[in-house]
Amino acid sequence: MRLVVADAGPLHYLVLTGDIELLPKLFESVLAPQAVHDELNDPATPEEVRAWIARTPGWLEIRPNLTPPQENESMRILDAGESAAIALALSVKADLVLMDDREGVSAARGEGLAVTGTLGILDIAARRGLIDLADAFERLKRTSFYYRQGLLDTILDAHTKGKT
Repeated sequence: MRLVVADAGPLHYLVLTGDIELLPKLFESVLAPQAVHDELNDPATPEEVRAWIARTPGWLEIRPNLTPPQENESMRILDAGESAAIALALSVKADLVLMDDREGVSAARGEGLAVTGTLGILDIAARRGLIDLADAFERLKRTSFYYRQGLLDTILDAHTKGKT
């Protein structure tokens, strides 16, 4: 459907929940910069995630890091993966950036990019009938993913109302 650029967060959590194969079902092309690959391969990253990125699937294209725009003050506080993802998204004119970090999301939106995170990906997949959203959220809760229960409840409620 769309060209997306992924930051490490959504890839990390979708691997841990077993939902990573949703990405090629939802999007035509998924790109990530080398910095994101490196973050996912960091020794501090869970073994399951490192094993997954070591066998990078064919649907995920790793691209060289690009220099991010520096005129946006918010770009200077981001980690290497976030800034490289934003730079790549701008260069390929991505339809969507997959990112969870609040500062990264703000910086990406400041550059005019559309952004969704792990919760948004799960919501899209549920709306397409690919997963049960409540089950997906339960799997996500068993990881280190930071969430507000009220936000999960709001998304579940909207999804439930959309089905009726």
